[in-house]
Amino acid sequence: MAQMSLPIVADWANPTAAGQLDRALRAFRELVEKKYQARQVKIGNPDDLAALVADEMSLYEQEVLRVFLLDTRNHVIKSVDVVKGSVNSAQVRIAELFRDAIRYNATAIILAHNHPSGDPTPSPDDIALTRQAAQAGEMLDITVLDHLVIGGGR
Repeated sequence: MAQMSLPIVADWANPTAAGQLDRALRAFRELVEKKYQARQVKIGNPDDLAALVADEMSLYEQEVLRVFLLDTRNHVIKSVDVVKGSVNSAQVRIAELFRDAIRYNATAIILAHNHPSGDPTPSPDDIALTRQAAQAGEMLDITVLDHLVIGGGR
């Protein structure tokens, strides 16, 4: 496997530096995706998933909502970034959470998003989204197993 070096950039407001960071994060994400596919990662509890994504998702400067698609044995089929929001919110239609789950015939999903503030405490909106997703999932026969909120690498 080829070694990848990430650029060290001092001025993150610089559009070139921001582009470098974006490319580095995309490359990191591709490596994580390959890891899912190569090892048939099984999610047995929230810590399993948090261990895979907490470091990466803590790097984002705005909220990113990711959906993990799982098969009947809770192996990760694929992960999809559904929405990229602002520094303190990310609005999403419930239907968008399930689009790829239906496409890939997933039997369960796990939601994960970051809090750029570093505080992983769920907001009232996070709790409402989880409830709405669980209700919609019941109608679609797709179980919503969990909703992880990641902040400060935890």
